[in-house]
Amino acid sequence: MTVSDQPFIQCENLVKIYKVADIEVFALQGLDLIVQHGECTAIIGASGSGKSTLMNILGGLDRPSAGKALVNGRDLLRLTNAQLDAYRRDMVGFVWQQVSRNLLPYMTAEENVQMPMLLSGARSRRDRARALLARVGLDQRRSHRLSQLSGGEQQRTAIAVALANQPKLLLADEPTGELDTQTSRQIFALFRELAERDGLTVLIVSHDANIANEVNRVVAIRDGKTSSEILRQARNAESIEAALVGMADQTETSEHELVELAVLDGAGRVQIPRELREKAGIGSRAIIEETDKGVLIRPLTADKAGKAVDAGKERK
Repeated sequence: MTVSDQPFIQCENLVKIYKVADIEVFALQGLDLIVQHGECTAIIGASGSGKSTLMNILGGLDRPSAGKALVNGRDLLRLTNAQLDAYRRDMVGFVWQQVSRNLLPYMTAEENVQMPMLLSGARSRRDRARALLARVGLDQRRSHRLSQLSGGEQQRTAIAVALANQPKLLLADEPTGELDTQTSRQIFALFRELAERDGLTVLIVSHDANIANEVNRVVAIRDGKTSSEILRQARNAESIEAALVGMADQTETSEHELVELAVLDGAGRVQIPRELREKAGIGSRAIIEETDKGVLIRPLTADKAGKAVDAGKERK
């Protein structure tokens, strides 16, 4: 199997442990994730769920503690420091929520876009910078500094900067957190265009579940593990399976609907949201039964619980 036949991002049982004083904190607890080439995907989760840790690992800013993290065939756990530097420079583009992390205020938009190319030793920097600014709709604003650009224009400039070294992966951390609704939609439309027309793999980290209307797929992380997916599929799709295969090929003009899927990890475990467990009366244990429609998970009744205890005593 060649690299092009494999998923672009493949995480298996990914673990990240931070040590604070004498306490070990598990930011990722066996996370599994698959992202295909040219897919525009969002990662959502509450604060502390592990989504930013995942982005830092995929961006080469941090190393996993255990597990597997493959990006375009590269095993991030095995890269040397020099190889990781090259990976960040050549493979990944970053777009942050805070403008101060994206752009230098004393430079023009064009000079900001040229900076990554200058650091990598690329040639024809001026022509490429102007082409990228034209691509994001800022060809008439290239000589302006940050104070002369609106919030949306600043973020478009940041996207041009992220694309300067022709990355294959674009990581965006809350890229529209400080923008109004209309401008946010324009930024998301640009991300989708980069994925659909240029084949760029785009991964957006957000806390807002409404982002499902703007991307092909949303992956929800809870307690350091992948818990569910929200798939944006065409209303006339024959099946969810067919929609999964064609995630990167969905058109903007099609009518779409959102379908939420549970995600099973490599061991077959599934996370059931607390609100659903409480509504169904499921505690720390449940009964799993095979039915003619599939697999049923239901609460352990008092009668069943008593029999389970008795059976345990008999085994002893």
